[in-house]
Amino acid sequence: MSRIHVERSHSLGREAAREKAQKLAEKLSREHGVSYEWQGDVLTFKRSGVDGRIEVGDDRVAVEVKLGLLLSAMGGMLKGEIERALDKALA
Repeated sequence: MSRIHVERSHSLGREAAREKAQKLAEKLSREHGVSYEWQGDVLTFKRSGVDGRIEVGDDRVAVEVKLGLLLSAMGGMLKGEIERALDKALA
């Protein structure tokens, strides 16, 4: 099992950052069959082989993803995609 951790600061405020996380979750759900739910300011998501969370704060967002055995080999590529998506969403 592989873990990915990405953290970024932002100046959007908590509500705007939550809206961005929600839109991302909706896209992942549509395109990749990911299920998700909010638990306070933490968006948890799950799909076969992937389990993760996005913690939204006033000035930072932290993403934690656990990859199953089959997806572990793609960990580096997936981390890069997460970093690019966060940078774009929080810009």
